[in-house]
Amino acid sequence: MKDTQTINAIIDALYDTISGPAGDRDWNRFRSLFFPGAHLIRTSIAPDGTPQASVMTVETYEQDTGDFFRRESFYEAETTHHIDHFGNVAHVFSTYEARHERNEARPFKRGINSIQLFRDGIRWWVVSILWDNEREDNPIPVEYLP
Repeated sequence: MKDTQTINAIIDALYDTISGPAGDRDWNRFRSLFFPGAHLIRTSIAPDGTPQASVMTVETYEQDTGDFFRRESFYEAETTHHIDHFGNVAHVFSTYEARHERNEARPFKRGINSIQLFRDGIRWWVVSILWDNEREDNPIPVEYLP
């Protein structure tokens, strides 16, 4: 329950569950953060330059990334966030950096996770995550940097 009592705790738990040395992740903990029917949406740019989005369930995300995480060390950490919160709904714009090793000086990737949360009166749930990576033509705006 400590992972879901506050907005900051559930965001920290999200990053913690996907980060680590090569090997299996704690998928039970990961799944426990998500509301039933939640979605994770990876955006990318097709070779022809067209933006695209890949919608995944929590289980599809686990299947899609599991082999990568077993083979590769991957550490994603939040550098800053902006929270909008009203009643039992919250939206977090969470800027992240990804590294192959925790102590690497420079990240190999940065971007922003748009995370929607719901509080059921007892705990917070992740309802969806939509993210985009920084690119040369898509720098992270100054207001979302630390």
